[in-house]
Amino acid sequence: MTARPFRADHVGSFLRPKALLDAREAFKAGTIEKAALRIAEDAAIADVVKMQEDLGFKGVTDGEFRRTFFHTDFLLQLDGVDEAGGTQVHFHRHDGHELEYAPPVMTITGPLRHARDIQRADYEYLASCATQTPKVTIPSPTMLHFRGGREAIDAGAYPDLDQFYEDLSAAYRAEIASLADAGCRYLQLDDTNLAYLCDDTQRENARRRGMDPDDLPRLYAKVINDSIRDRPADMTVCVHLCRGNYRSSWAAEGGYEPVAEVLLNELAVDGYFLEYDDARSGDFAPLRFLPKGKRVVLGLITTKLGELEDPASIKARIDDAAKFAPLDQLALSPQCGFSSTVHGNEVSFAQQSAKLQLVMNVAQDVWGEV
Repeated sequence: MTARPFRADHVGSFLRPKALLDAREAFKAGTIEKAALRIAEDAAIADVVKMQEDLGFKGVTDGEFRRTFFHTDFLLQLDGVDEAGGTQVHFHRHDGHELEYAPPVMTITGPLRHARDIQRADYEYLASCATQTPKVTIPSPTMLHFRGGREAIDAGAYPDLDQFYEDLSAAYRAEIASLADAGCRYLQLDDTNLAYLCDDTQRENARRRGMDPDDLPRLYAKVINDSIRDRPADMTVCVHLCRGNYRSSWAAEGGYEPVAEVLLNELAVDGYFLEYDDARSGDFAPLRFLPKGKRVVLGLITTKLGELEDPASIKARIDDAAKFAPLDQLALSPQCGFSSTVHGNEVSFAQQSAKLQLVMNVAQDVWGEV
């Protein structure tokens, strides 16, 4: 087992500083050019890399500071992908209130092709700032299927969905080859869909879109495996399962049991970032399927609330997880990113740092290494 994912790790996105948000607004208003926006992004990224390294993290990201949404900014750069409004979703909050939000739905309007490098320049800048391991986060390829289903894929371009899956995987292989050539050796695929398949309402919604939720985990494992199959032997690939993360709210809940056996055994990744911050993620029993040689990063510290967790309670939960999977195959992180969209969760910068420090402190106490 490689050192990655690290004993103390994180999902990747961070709160955007005001200077960056102001620059984005200025660009949107047409008062600054793209080059000026990138300068602002570069400065913010250099700062957030230093923040991570000062805290002691061995894996660092660019905070996803160049993105509006964790997935669309990447997916829309593939030929054949367009955006068509959104699907209305009820996002839930811990205070019992709901947010009405329509996450963008990607549509396939023509043959899928990787026509240009997407993350390479961003990775190269991140690597230039970092003294630790740079991690790139990209959306899972399943994000181009689950939310729209067959109806979102042009039948003229893809009368046969098998060809769609082949082209999708090929596009991802090309991007991963580009990143590998640039030196990237730590890659994370962010996947909401495998987590949504743990939610009864989302499973029923999938049926309404003509999909069988019992078949999808195996299909998605094949698509992801085909996408990453040519990666270098020394590249670590992880998947993060997310139940929605928008302004401190979520869209799905339910334990991992419906997907766990396929997820942990048939998905050919090295590690899993799994949400486990509260009861909506279920218990640790699904970890019994974890095979040797893989690592689960327990997302025990919420990014949705600012209140800091008690270290003793986090350690007790790690002990509970270790009843189902070896402690040596476990690690610790926040449950999700702090800002999966540009809007950010309703926590302060100080609370964000405190939660990251808590991850480091607990990991040090439990494993004696980070």
